[in-house]
Amino acid sequence: MAETPEPRTPVDDFARRAARIAGDAEHHVPSWLRPGDPESRWPVLIAIVAVIALQRAIPEQYTVVPRWPLIALEVALLVVLLVLNPVRLTRSTALGKWTSLSLTAAITVDNTLSAAILDYRILTGQVSNSPELLLGSGAAILVTNVIAFGIWFWELDRGGPFARRAGAQPYPDFLFPQMTDPRNAKPDWRPMFVDYLYVSFTNSVAFSPTDTMPLSRWAKLMMTVQAIVATTTLALVIARAVNVLG
Repeated sequence: MAETPEPRTPVDDFARRAARIAGDAEHHVPSWLRPGDPESRWPVLIAIVAVIALQRAIPEQYTVVPRWPLIALEVALLVVLLVLNPVRLTRSTALGKWTSLSLTAAITVDNTLSAAILDYRILTGQVSNSPELLLGSGAAILVTNVIAFGIWFWELDRGGPFARRAGAQPYPDFLFPQMTDPRNAKPDWRPMFVDYLYVSFTNSVAFSPTDTMPLSRWAKLMMTVQAIVATTTLALVIARAVNVLG
């Protein structure tokens, strides 16, 4: 004879309703705030390799230090990052965090100094009269500027890629359009490195935010520094190139 199931108590009913409400609420949380899959290492890796190649292409006369020690340091730091997370960003460690920040800082400082030297030499008439060399050097500095600050934005927004994946920080430093209107975003959308690279590119060429707004003070200050480097370099390089060609 089958046993008669025990009647549900008010506590059981309450627990069932609470579980149902919690399950429904999860679907109303924006995708960029929910925990997600680990991000791929490859887009950032390709960007860093491109930067190292561009740094090697900048003429020695526009640099402060010899190229090979800096490039060797950057390659060593990149190897550390690859050992920790070769394919996807699954292991969050203090070593990986500080290695990534050190690598980005080395790239940024070197490129900013190269931009300052190039600007100084243009203003004092010490640059080459070759438009190809001038435009090539300026382009390398500008592209490096875009990539370096794109990595900064990606590394710092809401605590970095690991914190964003875990949904640990609810307050964004950058407000993407998909955040303000989730209807235009895929159900699993969250900002990736390419999104931050686009923000960096538009800030460099438009000299101001476009579709993505900086919210935190550090984001505003970094975008200001990036725009200053891009504006001065682009304006002086183009002006000098036009003068040489004219």
